[in-house]
Amino acid sequence: MPTSAMSPAPTRTVALPGGLTVTVQEFGENTEGTGVLVLHGGAGPRTVAGISAALSEHVYVVTPTHPGFDGTPRPDRFDTVADLAIAYLDLLDTLDLKGVMVIGNSVGGWIAAEMALRDNQGRIGALTLLNAVGIHAHMVENRVVDPRPMAPADISQLSFAKPAFRPDFASFTDEQRAAAAANQKTLAVYGGEHFTYDPKLRARLHRVTVPVLVVWGEEDGIAPLKYGRGYADSFPNSRFVPIADAAHFPQIEQLGATLEAIGDFVDTVVKPGARD
Repeated sequence: MPTSAMSPAPTRTVALPGGLTVTVQEFGENTEGTGVLVLHGGAGPRTVAGISAALSEHVYVVTPTHPGFDGTPRPDRFDTVADLAIAYLDLLDTLDLKGVMVIGNSVGGWIAAEMALRDNQGRIGALTLLNAVGIHAHMVENRVVDPRPMAPADISQLSFAKPAFRPDFASFTDEQRAAAAANQKTLAVYGGEHFTYDPKLRARLHRVTVPVLVVWGEEDGIAPLKYGRGYADSFPNSRFVPIADAAHFPQIEQLGATLEAIGDFVDTVVKPGARD
């Protein structure tokens, strides 16, 4: 999977209440007590490294690795998306960040939505969901594809509109294959019985009071465009922005367009008039 050339962001382990530790990458510096929390999907933290680095030109960015991904520890008791949501709210408390925009891709968007429902400390200022999963579509044809029985190459074809962005699995080393398999095993633990959604989540999203931007790669073969529109419609204060020539990872295939959508959302909804 192509990524832009950049120096690795500093990584550290943060201790959270209850004995959990989370590995985070930090892009930029925390000088204003606010920032952006970027949550990766099942393909791992490398899929959000580019957007995290780009955003850090303007704001402090924290990108955690979900416990259990990329060889990080995951306690046995830590096994749901809700657990991740609470952990990342604890992370915002620990870092003492306020007015945070939480950006989540795929399952990262699901985590972001769950965070907003539990944010009783008012840490979150806005959400941005990038081809998120988590809700159950009413229409069968709009539901998220379950990738578990599919071959990696088939999943890749559904996930990327442009062949140039699709990983060449034939070139993977045994170590890379093992790491990818381990990540998928961890994802299955968090996804639970339904894997890509919580059947009760959609009915709860009317309680999210912060503004929400839903960005969607129009050619996503995993989570269809109409699913994305339905996701946006579930929030009381949302904006839906489709991205052409992108699929499940718009932040990779169309980084510029994705950043433009986020920037316009901040300027017109989150902090209108801030640059005047």
